[in-house]
Amino acid sequence: MKIERNRVVAIQYTLKDDAGTVIDSSEGKDPLRYLHGNNNLIPGLEKALEGHEAGKQLQVKVPPEEGYGPRAQEMVQEVPKNLFENEKIEVGMQFQVQGEDGIHILTIAEIRDDVVIVDGNHPLAGANLNFDVTVVSVREASPEEIAHGHVH
Repeated sequence: MKIERNRVVAIQYTLKDDAGTVIDSSEGKDPLRYLHGNNNLIPGLEKALEGHEAGKQLQVKVPPEEGYGPRAQEMVQEVPKNLFENEKIEVGMQFQVQGEDGIHILTIAEIRDDVVIVDGNHPLAGANLNFDVTVVSVREASPEEIAHGHVH
């Protein structure tokens, strides 16, 4: 059975950056299961998997435009340090903020005397994503999975 819209796909994967450093992997874990064609994977990986069958092994390079997008400098902002009140903050910490268009995750990129530099970009924005993928299985989705847009 080929991978196409509204099929449940299970994959094993390893994600590396351009230097070959492993960023994430399903190795030693259950395969990642997702409902194909429902925006449950980054677009570039989903597009590369389309039409393949169980057993297929692929190496996929996803550019930023088909991954987490290019880095947007406007997503990096200085905020007054006193907004964090007396909380212990350090570089790399993440927190959620409510915006007009929903919840955003910000990462503390730098701490100066009286300001904190926060970055709203996804940590992998601007990066090429290099996947080694094995398609484990492909099956028809249930009507309930299709209605909900994800695997049950």
